[in-house]
Amino acid sequence: MIKFLAWNIQQGGGSRVLGIINFIASQKADVLVLSEFRNNKQGILLRHKLLERKYLFQYVSLGTSDTNSVLIASKFPCHSRLFHGTDLDFAHDVIATDFDAFHLYGVYLPHKKKHKLLNLLEKEVLVHTPGIVMGDFNTGKNFIDQKGSSFWYTDELKKFEKAGMVDAFRHINGDVESYSWISHQGNGYRYDHIYVHEDLIPIVKTCDYIHSARENKLSDHSPMFLELG
Repeated sequence: MIKFLAWNIQQGGGSRVLGIINFIASQKADVLVLSEFRNNKQGILLRHKLLERKYLFQYVSLGTSDTNSVLIASKFPCHSRLFHGTDLDFAHDVIATDFDAFHLYGVYLPHKKKHKLLNLLEKEVLVHTPGIVMGDFNTGKNFIDQKGSSFWYTDELKKFEKAGMVDAFRHINGDVESYSWISHQGNGYRYDHIYVHEDLIPIVKTCDYIHSARENKLSDHSPMFLELG
């Protein structure tokens, strides 16, 4: 069994870093994808504490201290690929790690900004298979992952699924109503997702959100987990 945990830790974690670490430790995940990671003093502390907990393989999508990025930390050996050499805007919002059995993409996609990162991911998962993509997509399917229609990129998500990628949460939980971020007005949005290549679906055991972490104000996003086995 291998367990993944994906979580937007909200602006690098700030004073919440030790609470975030304690929560991560309680989940006993093997691989982490942390979005809104910042490579600053708190980020260095977070990485150090992860090293103490045997997350020996750590890769960051961007090295600057004041920009939200993505950290992938793993207890299993892997190597990373960055996309800075492309001509795409926001290329630092995606990072790939290649394992022996699969390719993992951690994402923090821009919110309501024009980008082609879903097109990039669609091409990647067709070439590097089987793939897993997880993190904060900042979008979803209108009238399904929110009650309204304000999401950008719903059509791109549907194209992504046609490339063989399956929404693991929906695969396990069907059309249950569950939101990973709640606005101040009380409106729910499922921004955070885990997509798994169809070849891996037979070994998907569980995929869900842990809303208690958001409710306890460790972040404004609910973390989500995936178990394969």
